Amino acid sequence: MTTLVSTTDTVTRDALAVLQPGFTGTSAPDWLLRRIGEGLASVGLFGRNVESAEQLAALTARLRSERDDVLVAIDEEGGDVTRLEVRNGSSFPGNLALGTVDDTVLTRAVARELGRRLAECGVNLNWAPSADVNSNPENPVIGVRSFGPDTGLVARHTAAYVEGLQSAGVAACTKHFPGHGDTAVDSHHAMPRIDVDLDTLHARELVPFRAAIAAGSKSVMSAHILLPALDPTRPATLSPQILTGLLRTELGYDGLIVTDGMEMDAIAGTYGIERGSVLAIAAGADAICVGGGLADEETVLKLRDALVAAVRSGELPEERLADAAARVRALASWTQGVRGAAPGPGADMQEGTAPGTGAGIGLVAARRAVRVTGSGSPLDGPAYVAAFTPVANIAVGDETPWGIAAELTRMMPGTGTDTYDSERESPAEDILRAADGRRVVAVVRDVHRHAWMGEALDALVAARPDTIVVEMGLPKAPPRGALHIATHGAARVCGTAAAEAVVGTPAG
Repeated sequence: MTTLVSTTDTVTRDALAVLQPGFTGTSAPDWLLRRIGEGLASVGLFGRNVESAEQLAALTARLRSERDDVLVAIDEEGGDVTRLEVRNGSSFPGNLALGTVDDTVLTRAVARELGRRLAECGVNLNWAPSADVNSNPENPVIGVRSFGPDTGLVARHTAAYVEGLQSAGVAACTKHFPGHGDTAVDSHHAMPRIDVDLDTLHARELVPFRAAIAAGSKSVMSAHILLPALDPTRPATLSPQILTGLLRTELGYDGLIVTDGMEMDAIAGTYGIERGSVLAIAAGADAICVGGGLADEETVLKLRDALVAAVRSGELPEERLADAAARVRALASWTQGVRGAAPGPGADMQEGTAPGTGAGIGLVAARRAVRVTGSGSPLDGPAYVAAFTPVANIAVGDETPWGIAAELTRMMPGTGTDTYDSERESPAEDILRAADGRRVVAVVRDVHRHAWMGEALDALVAARPDTIVVEMGLPKAPPRGALHIATHGAARVCGTAAAEAVVGTPAG
């Protein structure tokens, strides 16, 4: 009887150890602290948990008062996907901007500074970078989160990002294995499917992950996507052929495998999160990410109990669960060993990157990513900024401000602004009326994916040929306007760099 209790306690602790749950609020709830004391080894943070760097540091310190080696993870890609600066927009451009510059020294420096800030706040695991090759420009969820459509470019910048982030003492989590770039469906809403052959997968999707593994990425995140060439029945997160056969055996990866959010409909709507979590661990995953939408104690207990029941029934080998928990603890041990190793904000960058170090490196990178076409003149007086707003995807969220209006209003007093969406019947007419003779600056995001934006822009430019167009998404549509400014992302610093280009001078 004693042996049975001991075994059960071990299995229960291992089941808790493999979970990476979220929670609501900006302080740690009692239930979370209690479960950390019982064996929960990881916690996931989202924008709802962050008010300031000081508050976040206090939160993570409270978590570590229960368990010094707890993994504190966050989804901080920089660029469009920011949790650290969710209320104001990121100080760092995202992957597409970095890929556009194509300076791996710069990418490494940006990731290093981002990692330094995370480490200062007590975060030691970042669910980044995205290593997806954005081969499908209609992709609704990756886009500017990718370094670009070129496999070699994505591979070298993925490796540089991993190296930079981990040099600051923060574990990287390269995602979304085996590659989410060729999808036309958002896995938050449904199950994406990639119908390409094995040769294409190996030559395109897998190359950046090989580079990340060679760079020492401490974790890899699986994707909820179906790839019939690898497994015709189960998505990657639940597939032994993909997680164990491909990632572990063929690619030789020995680090932590983390799932994408299990509450996403690709899993929750097909298998349910409890069944899906059991299948994921059995397939070779080591950590279950849940908490973006489900963030309560009941979810944690349901998943813990589902894993324990699967072990008891023989569906999930106890050794597999123990191995998964051991990998989680091993990563936690690594983060303890490198804690305090983060560089200072003024740490020198390697030769080869444009001037700007530490806190200023994000704006340096954003400025270098701006591309201006057209022969029109910059602004010389107040303008009217029309921001075209598409529906935000869940990964990016709609709570983070974007655009150039705030910066341009500061630089050009008297500038007006408003937002426009697909519900407007005649947005161009409304914009021209509101502009009242001022020059129009139209700010768009992925205009190639939104017919209503393209139609409105064409009408604007026809009526006002001096219109300036700022594209803050994927610049796939033909340039429009007297000046066309592509920022390759919608981070706050990208907005600043775009405003500078609009007026033809750096911000003061």
